Amino acid sequence: MELILSIAIGVMTTCGVWLLLRPRTYQVIIGLSLLSYAVNLFIFGVGGVKTNVPPILEKSGAAGHLADPVPQALVLTAIVIGFATTALFLVVLLASRGLTGTDHVDGRSDRK
Repeated sequence: MELILSIAIGVMTTCGVWLLLRPRTYQVIIGLSLLSYAVNLFIFGVGGVKTNVPPILEKSGAAGHLADPVPQALVLTAIVIGFATTALFLVVLLASRGLTGTDHVDGRSDRK
């Protein structure tokens, strides 16, 4: 399970960085989103990936088999903040495209 999670984090990070280096602002926004999702998976994985373990305490009260709830809370908060910043980036993208007439990061168009 850890190998699959590591590969997913690596692929998402690679794709996010590649999209960040693209000249269009929409691709940059998608790249930032992919990077934030990769970081969320990393934080979630740091909390411990456990399979076939109940998420609640049993009658014995043994807490050694439980996953750490702090990374889960951090990821949930990061998802909400990520949605808000993505919405803000999209508004700035639309305003920039309306003012400059292009969606290039540097403000220049392909036409010469």
